[in-house]
Amino acid sequence: MTVTIKDVAKLAGVAPSTVSRVIANNPRISDSTKKKVRDAMDYLGYHPNINARSLAARSTQALGLVMPSSADKAFQNPFFPEVIRGISTKAHEKGFALYISTGMNEEEIFDGVVEMVQGRRVDGIILLSTSMDDKIVEYLYSSHFPFTVVGKPYKYEDKISHVDNDNYKAAGELTKHLIDLGHERIAFIGGSLNLVMTTDRLLGYERALRNANIPFREDYIVHEEFLKEGGSGAVEALMALAEPPTAFVVMDDLMALGVLGMLSEKGISVPDDVSVVSFNNVMLAELSNPPLTSVDINIFQLGYRAADCLLDTLENEDKKPERIIIPHKIIDRMSSAPYR
Repeated sequence: MTVTIKDVAKLAGVAPSTVSRVIANNPRISDSTKKKVRDAMDYLGYHPNINARSLAARSTQALGLVMPSSADKAFQNPFFPEVIRGISTKAHEKGFALYISTGMNEEEIFDGVVEMVQGRRVDGIILLSTSMDDKIVEYLYSSHFPFTVVGKPYKYEDKISHVDNDNYKAAGELTKHLIDLGHERIAFIGGSLNLVMTTDRLLGYERALRNANIPFREDYIVHEEFLKEGGSGAVEALMALAEPPTAFVVMDDLMALGVLGMLSEKGISVPDDVSVVSFNNVMLAELSNPPLTSVDINIFQLGYRAADCLLDTLENEDKKPERIIIPHKIIDRMSSAPYR
């Protein structure tokens, strides 16, 4: 009768994956567990297939990072260097390198992910954003390849490990901050509606208006790219309305910088004429003129915990998916003031 890894695992009282790691001499397995497993192997006369072992134990000691758009655009936004700093800090602690995959469009990005997986270039992947109809999530999930998402997956939410803020709650609190200052004509400048984060924040904004009995106005909702130019374009559209807003909830500090610049060009004072609040609390929020009221979403922690979660999954194959919520906090600065 052929002795299998499962037989060894049963005798040693461990999982079959632990036996595989002992065979591969994985440094993360304790000496006492290694001894227990090796004693069981000796007792049963188990001899691992060397060729199969070398294939199964193959590790790149690298994690793949998937950017949401072409690198030149993504790296214009301070969010991405900071979230990558969090990821790389944890990866470095565990001796893992990072492999960044980018593309000029969704098709190129998807092809890059397939290449990473099929070419065995990385042990696991971290996605830095998700969309409603996300081909990459679908591919990784159906391939049973280890991955973690920064943000919330649109599908399989309880089956995919992800690290996120409570965007619905944060947007509601930020909108309420403006309502408490007396504003009622509050505009929302968001990213693509295809992004899960944008939808969650829009719903939070809408709920805060409803709670205050303020009508929801479609003409106050503008969607642009998370770039400075996106903020500028949104202001042009909103301030041209017959009844322009007195406050802006902006989804990103870089967009908010564009909003401030365009308002200044038009001779509109912030916060005397219009209040502006934003998300991310990157350094430019503090350095802008005026300094931005912004939601600190703990970007470094989002990245650090995402890497920690993925590495934990690589070490423990039986680990269940988890949802990790990183706390947020509104940093009140000079860009928001009572309505006059």
